[in-house]
Amino acid sequence: MSTRKDRSENETGNEAGEEIPITVETPADAVEAAAEPAPDEISEMEIETEASEDAAEAVEGEPADPLAAAKQEAADYYDRLLRLSAEFDNYKKRSNRELAEFRKFSNEQIIKDLLGVIDNLERALSSAVDQEGCSKPIAEGVELTLKEILKILEKYGVTAIAAQGETFDPTYHQAVMQQETADQPPNTVIQELQKGYLLHNRLLRPSMVTVSKASGESE
Repeated sequence: MSTRKDRSENETGNEAGEEIPITVETPADAVEAAAEPAPDEISEMEIETEASEDAAEAVEGEPADPLAAAKQEAADYYDRLLRLSAEFDNYKKRSNRELAEFRKFSNEQIIKDLLGVIDNLERALSSAVDQEGCSKPIAEGVELTLKEILKILEKYGVTAIAAQGETFDPTYHQAVMQQETADQPPNTVIQELQKGYLLHNRLLRPSMVTVSKASGESE
């Protein structure tokens, strides 16, 4: 009944020329309407978001495995122990080397002072041999004293440098003069004026020598 009445009224209105309002939905309005979730959907989304946040907080706040943490800490301490042990071993080796080096050359200055005494004994013995009137027992006593001192010095690492007849070596020989000679090749030690010595293969005093040179060679 109402439908027929409305339809008749519409037809009457149309006949009368009245405008009937028409509502048209635009595409944008349709999109906004579709994008807006229903009240029930909003509540479900909020519940899911809160649940995921609570799960993330629970994972972050969960304590680490104490056994694994203890093992890692023990491994770190063991690594530090190995490093410190290696460093200490290197320190002991270095200290022992330095101590041995100090002991080897700690008497260097005393030995240098004794070399002058050896030189005097050698000169005295050489003079006693050259002089016919010198007492033989005195010469023998000087010789024994010299040998005993050299034996003691050898015990502490002192050795004489070979010079006579050797090729001149500026590392161990100190040339005092040059002399022309045809008996030896040039640059050869032909006379030892004062003996040189080494202390554990380190130069203690160079040998003072005379070096040969070829005839006509200028100094």
